[in-house]
Amino acid sequence: MGKDELLSNPVLKIFFKSIDIPVNRESKISAYRAFKRAADNLNDGMSLIIFPEGGINEEVYPPELVPFKNGPFRLAIDTQTEIVAVSISDAWKKLFDDGAKHGSRPGICDIFVHAPVSTANLVTDDAEQLKDRIFELINSRIAKS
Repeated sequence: MGKDELLSNPVLKIFFKSIDIPVNRESKISAYRAFKRAADNLNDGMSLIIFPEGGINEEVYPPELVPFKNGPFRLAIDTQTEIVAVSISDAWKKLFDDGAKHGSRPGICDIFVHAPVSTANLVTDDAEQLKDRIFELINSRIAKS
């Protein structure tokens, strides 16, 4: 899933339309359709990557993890899909935008793949707790960098 603004880039559009689910973050109908399609894909055995923070806090530099949205965690519970959280702690050093300058440079990013978190026996009302658990899990590796 990704923001539908990526469709305006002619190069990214080719890849985005074929493998991603666009979502207009300002439209509840678009979000509903995207999550419905994502649920169908999960139920068909496909994997899904979601960045649950839904944006970047441009007020803070270096960047900090911003609060997650509930939708991905409700989706995981509804489809009984395990969550494999991934922490990428230093990509901002390679892909930077500090307000004064932006760009990228070569390098190796520190990526940590956490153990899967089960959603078995969870109900939709547990989404908030699941969201907080995954946030802390990811942030525990990011805060160390």
